[in-house]
This record gives sequence, structure tokens and C-alpha cells, in this order.
Amino acid sequence: QVQLVESGGGLVQAGGSLRLSCAASGLTFTISVLGWYRQAPGKQRELVAHIARSGGQTNYADSVKGRFTISRDNAKNTVYLQLNSLKPEDTAVYYCHAMSGTGYDYWGQGTQVTVSS
Repeated sequence: QVQLVESGGGLVQAGGSLRLSCAASGLTFTISVLGWYRQAPGKQRELVAHIARSGGQTNYADSVKGRFTISRDNAKNTVYLQLNSLKPEDTAVYYCHAMSGTGYDYWGQGTQVTVSS
């Protein structure tokens, strides 16, 4: 099992920045991909970005390219999401996600990001 704990959400004005962190514990050696998803009220959960634990390849949703940056620190078993140039439409609950090499999914409890206009 893998446990994921997010931190760093909050309220910020449009144009501002936040940094989300997600610390993984447990069987972290089984993780192959780490990422962030978000879910706004009344909408489906969507992928924001993910990063390969080995190699560091990244992938971003078109809506956040150039504004958000995902990174990881394998020594700390932590994945980060730097959110810059935030927009009101970025308001959502952000969930940390990990996938094992066998395709098993793990989720954090979510952290709220609210961007005021």
C-alpha cells in the first residue's frame, strides 16, 4: 500500500502562485508514475500533470501548460506542483495520484485551491 498526503493549497488572487506538495509513504518503491488531478464543483476529475518516477518524463494538460510545473524528489518520496499565473478557473480540489508498476492507483485526500478574481 501507498499513502499520499497533500499540502499547500489555499486561497490566492488571480495571477498569484501556490506550491502543492505530496508526500508518499509505504511501498513507495512500487510507484512508477506520480501526478496531480483536480476536480472543480460539478465537473469530472481531470489530469493536471504527471511525472515518471524514474526518468522524470512529464505530461501536462493543455490548460496548464506554461503555468504549472510538476517535479519530484525521489529521495523524499515527494512530488510537487508549482502553480503560477493562477486563474479563477483553476479553482478546484487538487488530488495527488500515484500509480504502481502493475497499474494500481492510489489517491490522496485532496487539497483545496481557490483563486479569486
